[in-house]
Amino acid sequence: MLLGIKSMAKRELVRFFRQGHRVIGSIAQPIIFWLFLGSGFAASFQAPGLEGISYTEYFFPGILLMVVLFSGIFSTITVIEDRNQGLLQGILVAPVHRMAIVFGKVIGAMVIGLLQAFLLMLTIPFLGIDPGISGVLMLILGLVIAALGFTALGFLIAWNMESTSGFHAIMSVFLLPLWMLSGAMFPMAQAPAWLEWVMFLNPVSHALLLIRMPLYHPVTELLSSSQYIQAFIVAILWAIGCLLIALYRVNRTQQSA
Repeated sequence: MLLGIKSMAKRELVRFFRQGHRVIGSIAQPIIFWLFLGSGFAASFQAPGLEGISYTEYFFPGILLMVVLFSGIFSTITVIEDRNQGLLQGILVAPVHRMAIVFGKVIGAMVIGLLQAFLLMLTIPFLGIDPGISGVLMLILGLVIAALGFTALGFLIAWNMESTSGFHAIMSVFLLPLWMLSGAMFPMAQAPAWLEWVMFLNPVSHALLLIRMPLYHPVTELLSSSQYIQAFIVAILWAIGCLLIALYRVNRTQQSA
């Protein structure tokens, strides 16, 4: 099973880095969003309790989340492509553990997204933020959990889709709003009461807290913060839940076959 996971993950990485346009697009799109929106809303952004924080700085954790979101989504599209090309059917009938398919695809997509996020993290000193080594490690932990949740969810959706166009439609009306209503673009406190509840129930909002809070709070304060612990538990349950459902779907497909 470990060999199968390694082979599937390696294939995702090789496919990604051989597609130069995909590498450039996946990195350039979040940066363009960050710079343009950050500059455009800089003059009008004034959130309660966030005095002295520019919109570019506030938007930065949301951009890190966007990187792992888009990477997880577009990497799991390969599930549909592999099915249409007949490769997935060959893997399903091969003596490969079904868990290798899920974990291989998810781990490969996670690594791609995390590598891009790590590149973007090099801009942290230019924002005037100094989280320290422990803060960076906690930030990486939050990115890993968010990447796992997005990628497992992307795999679960892609597994049930027949065409890439249908997957893009789902992304537009479901996955992208998950990110937009996470607090990445505007604080939850500025939203109407009904929207604030939607944002609170959104598991991506909790994943975003795991990315934002380590930038401003020391580890000892995070571990004693009920808000951080709650966000950690919700994000972990969301990621593990998506992964378990994906494993169930793959096993069910194999039994039906």
